[in-house]
Amino acid sequence: MMTKAIHMKQYVTNPSIFNSIIPIARQFFSTSSAVSALESETGPVQKRFGSFIGVIQDKDLLKKAPNGELLVLYLIDNGAMDPDASLYNQLLKKCTEWKRLKEGKVVHEHFLRSRFRNYVVPNNTLINMYAKCESMDGARKVFDEMPERDMVSWTALITGYSQNEGAEEALVLFCEMVKFGFMPNQFTFGSVLKASGALDSGGTGRQVHGACVKFGYEENVYVGSALVDMYARCGLMDEAKIVFDKLSCKNEVSWNALIAGHARKSEGEIAVKLFSVMTRGGFQPTHFTFSSVYAACASIGALEPGKWVHVHMIKSGLELIAFIGNTLLDMYAKSGSIDDARKVFDRLVQKDVVSWNSMLTAYAQHGLGKETVECFEEMRRIGPEPNEVTFLCALTACSHAGLLDKGMHYFELMKKFKIEPNISHYVTIVDLLGRSGQLDRAEKFINEMPIQPNAAVWKALLGACRMHKNLELGVYAAECVFELDPYDSGPHILLSNIYASAGRRSDAAKVRKMMNEGGIKKEPACSWVEIENAVHMFVANDVAHPQREEIRNMWEKITDKIKEIGYVPDTSHVLWFTDQQEREERLQYHSERLALAFALLNSPPGSPIRIKKNIRVCGDCHTAFKFASKVVNREIILRDTNRFHHFHNGSCSCGDYW
Repeated sequence: MMTKAIHMKQYVTNPSIFNSIIPIARQFFSTSSAVSALESETGPVQKRFGSFIGVIQDKDLLKKAPNGELLVLYLIDNGAMDPDASLYNQLLKKCTEWKRLKEGKVVHEHFLRSRFRNYVVPNNTLINMYAKCESMDGARKVFDEMPERDMVSWTALITGYSQNEGAEEALVLFCEMVKFGFMPNQFTFGSVLKASGALDSGGTGRQVHGACVKFGYEENVYVGSALVDMYARCGLMDEAKIVFDKLSCKNEVSWNALIAGHARKSEGEIAVKLFSVMTRGGFQPTHFTFSSVYAACASIGALEPGKWVHVHMIKSGLELIAFIGNTLLDMYAKSGSIDDARKVFDRLVQKDVVSWNSMLTAYAQHGLGKETVECFEEMRRIGPEPNEVTFLCALTACSHAGLLDKGMHYFELMKKFKIEPNISHYVTIVDLLGRSGQLDRAEKFINEMPIQPNAAVWKALLGACRMHKNLELGVYAAECVFELDPYDSGPHILLSNIYASAGRRSDAAKVRKMMNEGGIKKEPACSWVEIENAVHMFVANDVAHPQREEIRNMWEKITDKIKEIGYVPDTSHVLWFTDQQEREERLQYHSERLALAFALLNSPPGSPIRIKKNIRVCGDCHTAFKFASKVVNREIILRDTNRFHHFHNGSCSCGDYW
């Protein structure tokens, strides 16, 4: 049974045309009886020019005639079919559905030669076809040339701009539409609110919200969901929640909009709680729901909640397609479970370039240079063609693993794939050269860059100078950073540390004074650990935690044990206390050490401990954690701003190259 078809009844006055279209008509009709019925008319037609009835199936609308033209238009041009407005409409809808812009333009040209060219409905379909095929110039031209427009005409063009990065044009059109007296509908408001969210313009969004109220659409679930999404995209989560709570009828879209908003703000705990309330309320999470929650968990490294949501998805029976699998993979990777990330990657139904890039990023974040290179080479053999993100992942991994020759090879390989390096690639190469100790070569590379180096490039060189204690070049790199980004505290701290390490305390003090006078504040270091779905945060010398005494006692016991097997505090990492004993005391209560002691007190023996830190881990804490992993016989996974460190049995996955 045909679900959708075009029925035609035509009178053919030329027998030769009628005979010639029979072979062509065979391409249209899927049943032999239809063709036989047509062929049986041939004899009588030659005598009485009879009639026939044919059926064109929806799937055959864009079939080609032997001369390459669209078959339907060929039949019209040869007098075998009378055109009508609905036929053009059907053809244009099929071009829209299949994103066939070339054929759509052919139908458009044919339509303009017809007597229906001023009909509103087919012109509206033309606007939509051009917009869906990402040709907004074509859509605008059709709109401007229409002698008569209706509300659908305006909405189609507004929607087109909204969906094709033309948010400002969409908002201007909306104002014109209202000015000309057209009443917007729910689809108009949905698109205008999407445009407001894309501009991150809360002020504009509030004005559109007022229009929604004025026209009586505030409680419409479609418009209400769009309002929630708009406020969420503008970062106005309180207002998004107010609109959400006022909705008398909620659906999956409104829930998704609210959850996604919190995910974008890295408010993982709130997103997970909302997901729980959503499912208890009987709403079925979609792929978009799961993707948002995974992203939220990834942002805070919340492994256990992420696993719980993953189990929920498995029970729901949703297929692990690339779209959701990529965010799930990222969640496991950013939560410190690289093995689970690989399992997700291997189980993906179909891997796209984002899937491969996500896996490469995961390996790079965990400092697994060898695995990153192997994955990259596997992608080149069996996967999609690498893009600029792929190469950035490979270069980052080479930098973290000290694979200088391999990294430079991949940088040159980008030319083979006709990929122009952007500033991020150049930053990574400077980092690669700098970490390898080739500071002069890194400086030469910067000076020969075909694009202007930004602050990030000089920061990479400055970090390398701190690592290799090159005072002269470090001062020069810092000066370049200060010119481009004078309010970032990081480079000031690095320069101060370089001076202090070289014994130039007065110069270090000058840098600190410059920071104070310029109102530049160092970000306070903090670490956090997740125990039984609760996140516990610590700062250095923390005295606020209810278990502070037990935590300090635990770390003191660990300190005694690791000193017995060779740990010696490196007080060069405490630059502002001249007394040796005071320096050691300051080292012992860094935030990550307190987090580790707390985890040892409150987690099952033998289980991995996952700690996150908001700045780079200091060298002495890194050494202490290596020894601690051996004496407590636990794997300790530390995620800082640069990468993951996996401490196990006295060693770290970074190989002390970080």
